[in-house]
Amino acid sequence: MELQILWFGLWGLLWAVYFMLDGFDLGVGILAPFIGKSEMEKRILINTVGPVWDGNEVWLLAAGGVMFAAFPTAYAYMFSYLYAPLLLILFALIGRGVSFEFRGKVDSDSWRKTWDMALFLGSLVPALLFGVAFGNIFQGLPMDARGYHGNLLTLLNPYGLLTGLLFLLLFLEHAAIWITVKTEGALEARARALAAKLWWLLLLAAAGFLVLTAFATKLYTNFMSSPAWLAVPAAAVLALLCMKILISGKKAVAAFFSSCVTIVMVTFTGIIGLFPNLIPSSLDPRYSLTAFNSSASPYTLKIMTLVVAIFIPIVIAYQIWAYIIFKDPVTEKDLYDPDSGAY
Repeated sequence: MELQILWFGLWGLLWAVYFMLDGFDLGVGILAPFIGKSEMEKRILINTVGPVWDGNEVWLLAAGGVMFAAFPTAYAYMFSYLYAPLLLILFALIGRGVSFEFRGKVDSDSWRKTWDMALFLGSLVPALLFGVAFGNIFQGLPMDARGYHGNLLTLLNPYGLLTGLLFLLLFLEHAAIWITVKTEGALEARARALAAKLWWLLLLAAAGFLVLTAFATKLYTNFMSSPAWLAVPAAAVLALLCMKILISGKKAVAAFFSSCVTIVMVTFTGIIGLFPNLIPSSLDPRYSLTAFNSSASPYTLKIMTLVVAIFIPIVIAYQIWAYIIFKDPVTEKDLYDPDSGAY
């Protein structure tokens, strides 16, 4: 049982890290066509995430891999019941990855606009649908002994859409602050102003989410039975408020770390509220998939614990190294190619 609890926590942690890291990548992809006023500015924006976006997506693979290895039953049901939105997310992520590589291959405005649209949609769809998917998991899926009684349209319910909007605004705010950190001049000023405006929308979405969660889900049950866990949503609220103060004080790096804390604490608020459920049933709790009734064998969990203990630190060390190497803001001179003599 201890291993099952450990792996439930690890599953939540990997999702939190993924949203924290790939969140600003997705946000930059959404904002780039609008905040970039020239081709040079758009290239700068793309290059702020160019060295790190694919490494950030490793955490998505890790989160999916953990569910496959540690909770195979829940993995199977999730990819069956939520097949349509997960397939849309997959296609969007593929288009997004290709757009990074193909955008600069042809010197044509129409070619670049096509891949700008692919980047925009490939970032918007996952940012929104990840939130919709988790919102529906938070409130429970309509499933019983006969299976799943829903479809893609039933997932687009008010609570699911509100959670999707919350995720989208979290990622947009995260990206606006990231751009403020990684650019200079007019682009930096524009990003800082946008971050200040988006914060108010994020605050409204967060407040609405907290209120509606009390009526649409049972997430607060665990917090009421163990009040010490209330420190997690309290930390999310505090980090969100600090973010506004730091943005106004032009402390972009500190504001970015505050945004990271906000995303992690928001994710863990949901994960703690779910425990021990991985996919709760909204029809009958007997058919909920939990960390205990859908886990792999103890032997498998022991082997996977050893694997994680070896390889996760390696991944963390690599990513820290990558962020240190590419820590400086991206400027026009960084895009200059001395071989061709052009930008």
